[in-house]
Parts: sequence; structure tokens; C-alpha cells
Amino acid sequence: MNALEEKKKINWVKPLCLFIGMALFALVFYSPMWPDAVDPLGKHFALSPQGKGAIALFLLAGTWWVFEVVPIGVTSLAIGVIQALFLIRPADKAFKDFMDPSVMFIFGSIVIGIVFTKTGLTKRLAYKMLAIVGERTSMIYLGTFVVVTLLTFIMAHTAVAATIYPLLVAIYSLYGEGNKPTKFGKGLFIGMAYVAGAGSIVTLLGAARGAVAIGFFKDIAGKEIGFFELTYYMLPVGLLMVAAIWLYFMIVMKPEKKTIPGLKNRAIHLYKELGPVTKNEWMAAIIVGSVITALASFAILTAYIPDFKAPNKTAVMLISTILFFIAGILDIDDLEDIPWNIILLFAGAMSIGFCLWETGAAEWMAINWLAIFKESHWFIFVMGIAFFVMVMTNVIMNVAAIAISLPVALVIAPYLGVSGEVILYAALVTAGMPFLFLVGAAPNAIAYNSKQFTPGEFFMHGVPTSIILMLVVGLAVYVIWPMMGMPILIK
Repeated sequence: MNALEEKKKINWVKPLCLFIGMALFALVFYSPMWPDAVDPLGKHFALSPQGKGAIALFLLAGTWWVFEVVPIGVTSLAIGVIQALFLIRPADKAFKDFMDPSVMFIFGSIVIGIVFTKTGLTKRLAYKMLAIVGERTSMIYLGTFVVVTLLTFIMAHTAVAATIYPLLVAIYSLYGEGNKPTKFGKGLFIGMAYVAGAGSIVTLLGAARGAVAIGFFKDIAGKEIGFFELTYYMLPVGLLMVAAIWLYFMIVMKPEKKTIPGLKNRAIHLYKELGPVTKNEWMAAIIVGSVITALASFAILTAYIPDFKAPNKTAVMLISTILFFIAGILDIDDLEDIPWNIILLFAGAMSIGFCLWETGAAEWMAINWLAIFKESHWFIFVMGIAFFVMVMTNVIMNVAAIAISLPVALVIAPYLGVSGEVILYAALVTAGMPFLFLVGAAPNAIAYNSKQFTPGEFFMHGVPTSIILMLVVGLAVYVIWPMMGMPILIK
């Protein structure tokens, strides 16, 4: 009877949320025009009908994504369809974003994960890791999070998530609960996504947002931020967030089992059973290692040589996909293993992100929000910027979230005696950690493929962890960064 009641509850919730999403869209889309946004210099920014339509579409998509009223990839398709039907953006723009280079980068990253699984590299790495961290589930959490963090120091967090994901699947298979969702499973996969974001803020190699934001800051403020300068200030914040995430999941998602008896010996035995490293494993490792080395090298060269033009990172990533097929590691049947629901999810996220950006809706929201703080205490002002970027990076590209907020913030900052550096760093921290929506970052979507949690559960954990993030940012702005020598106030 209880199971039947639960089923009826789920059946009612989805249609209700489907209707709520549609009602929100209609309410905003057909509402009278909204007032202009006014920046600190008195310039007016009108919200176009298309911009209002973009906000309406975001409310619909956000509701459908969180409550998964239809498969998340289908919601993404609806994003393109609604843009075209309601003339928010032309169809050729709305659907072209579904093949944006960032989406194809994720495709290439996921293929690497499939190769690691098929060749057996995943099991080899998983068994070796378990033999080191032992049988305590708390240490498995910590060991996983540390590995993810260290990898994001040298490679893109999307690629890290795609590479680590199959390893976590192999680890979880030894937990003894099959594919059934558990607290340990939720903490393992959601934690991986959160930690990938936390680690990615530390160096310019973890994500593209850092290099773009630094270049943008140089154009506006006329100041250069170096590769190691960024790491110097970001390292303590990133590590503090990783520790906080580990503690959060140890408390809220405490594993059902404190230990997995016999796991260490079993892992050692299974590793021996794999035998020597195969030819395909060597080839896969060489191909992936070469791609990672190339991406890292190009990121460093771009940071230190202003005139250096690096090849597109997506093109470099997709070289690995092509080589996997040329080498015979993958065949056409492996294309059926691609999680197209996840690819579509991120494709839809790119489309709604560009929609908010190109229609001016994101800029209108940024100006309205930041204008509230133009006469606030400097600390409230900085935290207000960080909070806005944190919210927006969950729904649009993190680079775009920074790009629409920094110009306005840097205009207000001198009047409040705030330095540009603290604004840049605070924004970069929150831009790297979208904990609310699956569409906020590729690692979120990759983790969802585990089927250990729902979009709603991800959101519910994202609220307290986002609060923790803001507390850490506040600590960094007020205590950590001033102690490290960062200029906070203009003298």
C-alpha cells in the first residue's frame, strides 16, 4: 500500500510541475513590458520582448529540469523548439547551439570515459586506488575527492569527470548494493561533481573560464594577473571547499556501511586477475595522455605568450575520439553507449545560456541586481557580485556570467573604494561551483548518468553547499586574501 501511495504521489507531482513550468512561461511571456535597468552611470537598458521571452523560457526549463517532468534531454529539445515557435530567437541560432564546440568537448570527454571502461583501465585504476585507501567508506570518499582535485589542477574538469566517472562506477559495484541508489552512491557521484568544480578554480588548466576572465579583466582594469598569482590566491580557497564538501557528505550522506569488509584484499586479488597491461590499454593511455598534455601546454603558452594562438580545445579533444576508432579500440557499436540524454542536456543548457545572453536578458538582470549594492558597504557589494555570479553560472556559461557582471561591478567599485582584484577572484570562485542545476557544469551532468540521484535531489544538496560556498568566499574576502597580501580596498 505504501509503495502504491508513493507511485501515485510521483504521478501527480510530474504533471503538476509540467503545468507550473508552462504557467510560469505564459505569465512572464505575455506580461506587459518590464521597466528598464539603469546602470551606475545613468544609462538605460531596455528589456526587449525577446529578452522577456528568454527569462520566461528559463523559468519553464528550470522547473522541468529540477522535477524531471520529462527526460532532461527532452526538456533541452523543448528549449530549442520554444525559441523558434515563439520567435525568441531564430531556429538556426537556437538549434545551432546544440552543436556548440563546448557540447562537442563534452562528447569527446565522455568517449574517453567509455574507452577507459572498455579497455579495462578503469578497473585497473579503481582496484589500485582501493588497495591504497582501504575499506573505510569515509576514506573512499576522501581518496576519490583528492584524486579528482589533483587532476583538475592539470586538466579540464570536464575531462576529469568523464575519466573518473567509470572508475567510480567500478568502485561502487564493490559496495554490495548493485545499482540501487544509496547514500554512499549519492555522496560519491554528487561529491565528485562538486569537487571537480572546487578543484578547477585553482589553476588556469582546470577550466577555460579563468583565462578568459583574466583577459577580460586586463582589458577593463588594465592589470595583468599571472598564472601562478591566480593559483597562489585560489589554492587555499579551493582546498577549503574540497574539505567542506567532504565533511558535508560525511554528515548528510553518511554511508550506510562504515567499512566494506574484505574490500582491500578483494581489490588486490581483482587487480592481479587483470594480468599485465594490454596493448589497447597502453594505446588508450598514450592517446589520452597526449591530448591532456597538449591541452595543458596550450593553456600555459596562452597564459605566458600573449600572441600565441592555441588550437581550439574541442578540436584537440576530438582527435582522441578519431584515434580511438582508427586504432580499433572503439567500433561503431560503441556509439550506442554514448549517453545522448546527457549530451542533449548540456546542449539545451548552451542554447538557453546563449538565449539569455544574446537577447540582453542576462545583462538586464545583472545591472538590476548590482545597482542594488551601489551604496552598500564594500563587503556586501563584493558578496553581492559573488552571489549573482554563483546563481547565473548555474544557468548560463560561467564566462558569460562573469562578462556581464564585471563591467558593471568595476564601474561601481571605485566609488566604494574596492579593488578590482578582489571582485575578479570572488567572481571566479563562485563561477566554478554551480551546485544547483545539472546544466550548470558538465561534471554535474556526467555524475547524473550514474542514476544514483534525481535532478531534484541534486538541487536540494546544492542549496546548503552553495550557502557553504558563500561562507567560504566571505572568509576569503575578509580574512584569507588580505592576510596573503591581496589588495582589497583602494587607499
